[in-house]
Amino acid sequence: MKFRFTLIISVALLCPSQTLFAQNIFRVTVKDKETQEPLPGVSVYIRPAMIGNTTDTDGQVAIQNIPQGTQTLVFSMIGYAEQKLQLTFPLQKDSIYSISLESSTLELDEVTIVSSTRSSRNISNIPTRIETIASGELEEKAVMQPGNIKMLLTESTGIQVQQTSQVSGSASIRIQGLDGKYTQLLQDGFPLYSGYAEGLSILQVPPLNLKRVEVVKGSSSTLYGGGAIAGLVNLITKEPEDKREISTLFNTNTSSALDLSAYYSEKFGKTGLTFYTAGNLQKVYDANNDDLSDIPHFKRLTINPNFFYYFDKNTTLNVALNAGLEMREGGDMQVVKGNTDFEHVYYEQDNSNRYSATAKFGKTFADKSVLTIKSSGGYFKRLIEQNDYDFDGAQLSGFGEASYFIPKEKMDWVFGLNAITDDFSQSGNIPATGKLDYTNSVIGLFAQNTWNISQKFIAENGLRFDYTNHNDFFVLPRLSLLYKINSNWSSRIGGGLGYKMPTIFSEDSEEKAFRNILPLDFDMLKPERSYGINADVNYKTVLFNELSFSINQMLFYTIIQKPLILNEVENTAYYAFTNTDGRIDTKGFETNVKLRYDEISCYLGYTFTDAVRKFDGTNTVNPLTAKHRINANVMYEIEDKLRLSYELFYVSPQHLSTGGKTCDYWIMGASAEYSVFEFFSLFVNFENFTDTRQSRWGAMYTGNIRNPQFAEIYAPTDGFIANAGFRLRF
Repeated sequence: MKFRFTLIISVALLCPSQTLFAQNIFRVTVKDKETQEPLPGVSVYIRPAMIGNTTDTDGQVAIQNIPQGTQTLVFSMIGYAEQKLQLTFPLQKDSIYSISLESSTLELDEVTIVSSTRSSRNISNIPTRIETIASGELEEKAVMQPGNIKMLLTESTGIQVQQTSQVSGSASIRIQGLDGKYTQLLQDGFPLYSGYAEGLSILQVPPLNLKRVEVVKGSSSTLYGGGAIAGLVNLITKEPEDKREISTLFNTNTSSALDLSAYYSEKFGKTGLTFYTAGNLQKVYDANNDDLSDIPHFKRLTINPNFFYYFDKNTTLNVALNAGLEMREGGDMQVVKGNTDFEHVYYEQDNSNRYSATAKFGKTFADKSVLTIKSSGGYFKRLIEQNDYDFDGAQLSGFGEASYFIPKEKMDWVFGLNAITDDFSQSGNIPATGKLDYTNSVIGLFAQNTWNISQKFIAENGLRFDYTNHNDFFVLPRLSLLYKINSNWSSRIGGGLGYKMPTIFSEDSEEKAFRNILPLDFDMLKPERSYGINADVNYKTVLFNELSFSINQMLFYTIIQKPLILNEVENTAYYAFTNTDGRIDTKGFETNVKLRYDEISCYLGYTFTDAVRKFDGTNTVNPLTAKHRINANVMYEIEDKLRLSYELFYVSPQHLSTGGKTCDYWIMGASAEYSVFEFFSLFVNFENFTDTRQSRWGAMYTGNIRNPQFAEIYAPTDGFIANAGFRLRF
C-alpha cells in the first residue's frame, strides 16, 4: 500500500493538472462508537483514487493532496463495520472531523441482527459467543467445493467433518469432539436437515446462495430446544436487495465432476424474489486403484425459490420452497460402470428426495418490538440399496414458532412458543425384527433476557420448558456473561443444559446403513442429558500502526450423561441402542489468531480436544477424535481483482473404536481467483496437493471384493484434486 501511495504522489507531481496540485487536507479523529476511545490503525482512504493513510495512536490522521470535487472517504478496520463519508473539496471550514466506528467481529461486513440469538444487537454486544463466516470467505470456499459446504466447515476451528461411508461419502458435523448427532444444522433458523437427512445434509447444501454462516458452540437450548448439545450451525441465505443480483458459477475438476449453479435476486416494489438452482454431476472415482470407489457417482438437482412480500417497511412475509433430488452410487468400480460378474457384485446406492416449505411473518411495531411467526414442513425420502440389502424410509418433519422481541434501553426480552415434530417410517423390505419407525414431538416455552448491567458488563440468561410425546419434561436454564474490559480486551463465559431424544440416527448406524438394528424401545430408553460451559478471552490491537492483530482463546467443557450407544446384542448379529451407564466428557480449548497488513491476511487456529467415554467404570478415548488440530490460512487479496490463498492443516493421531491408533497427517491446499472483467472471474484450486490419503497407511477394506469389510475413516480418501472454473456476476 505504501508503494501505491508513493506512485500516486509521483504521478501527481508530473501532471500539470491544477486539480492534482490541489492542496486540500482532511483531518479526522476516529473513535470506538460505544466507548468513545480513539482507534489506532484505522485505514482512511479516498475511493477510487486510493489516497490515504492510517490513524496514529491517538486515533488521528491527516490526508493531504486531495483532488477538488466530491470525494468518498472510506474508514476500515478489522473488527469494525466499514463506514463511508462523502465530502466536497475544498471544504468550507478547516477543522478536525470526528468519526465513530461500530464494533463487529466480521471483517468489513456489519451484522446488526444476529439470527441465531434473535437479537437486534451488534454481534460484539451479545454475551453468547457467536462465530460468523462472512460473505467474503463464503465466496472463497464456494470456488473450492461448489457442490456442498463440507470444505467450509472443515476449515473452521473446533469443527470436524467426519466421513461415515467410504463408498457413498456420507458425513456428519462434529463440534468440540462430540458426535454429529449432537450438532443442529439450521437454514434461516429452520431445522431442515435433521434425522434421516443428517448423513447427507452437508453434502447437499450448496454455498452460492449463502449470505453468512453463524456458529454457536456449546448448548443452545433456550431458543432451539435440547438437541443442540454440541452447538448449532445456522446457514443464512441471501435476501433481495434494491440492486438486482445475478451470479452463475461453472466448475470442473480432475475427479470428473461438473458443477453448474445460478443465483438471481431482485426487489419489485412491494415484492422480492431470490431464486437459486444448481446441478452437480460426479463420475465414480477410485483414488488408490483398489477397485472400490473413493468418490461415488452422483447426480443432483437443487431448486430453491424464495418469495418476499413487503406490506410496509415494518411488515414482511417470506415464503420459500426447497427441492433436492439426488442419485448416488458407489462400491465396486466394475459394478458402478455396469460390468457385473460372479466376482464383481458389491455396490451401494443412496438415492434421496428432499422437499420443504418455510413461511415467516415479521412485524416491527412503533416501539421497535418485533413479532415473528414462522413454520416449516419437510419430507425427506431416502433409499439405501446394496447388492444383498436395502433400507427404505421417509421422514416427515414439522416446525412452528411464535416469538415476541421487546427491546428496552438497558434490557431486551424474547418470549416464544414452538413445536417440533419428527416422524420416521420404514418401508420396502421390512426385517423380521420389525420396522424402525418412531415419532418424536416437543412443545416448548422459552424466555430470554439480555441486560446491559453497565457500559462494560452485559448478561444474557434464558429459560426453556419442554414437554415431549414420551411424557418427558425438561427445564433448561442458560446463562452467558460479557465483560468489555476496554476497547482491546473482552471476555465471555456461558453455560447451559440440554438433552437429546432417542432416534435411530447416529454415525454408527449410518456407517452400518441401518442393517440389523433393532427398533427403539421408548419404555426402556431415556433422553440423553447434557451440561456444558465455555469461556473465552479476546484481544485486538494494531501493532506498529499498520498491522492489525487479534487473538481469541476459548475453553470448553461438556458432559453428556447416559449417552445412547449402538451396541452389539450378545450372541446375535443384531445391534440395539441402549443408555450406557456412564457419561461422555469432552473438554479442551481453541486458539484463533488473525493478522492483517495491507492486502495480506493470515489466520491460525489450534484446537485441543480431550473427549473421553466413561462407561461402566472404564475410560476410553472417544473414537475418531483428534486431540490436536491446526489450521492455517494466508491470503493476498486486491479487492474485486485478485485473491491468492494457501492453506495448511494438521490432524494428530486418533483412536479407532477397535482400540487401535492412527497416524497423524498434514494437508495443504492453494487457490487463486482473478477478475478478468468487473463481472467475470476465473478461479483455480489445488486441494490436498500433497495427496494425503488414508490408503497410504493401510488397506481400506478387508475380506474380498465381493463382500468388503471397510476400515473406519479417519483421513481423506480422495487425495489430491484440482478444480477450475469461472464465475459471472451482474
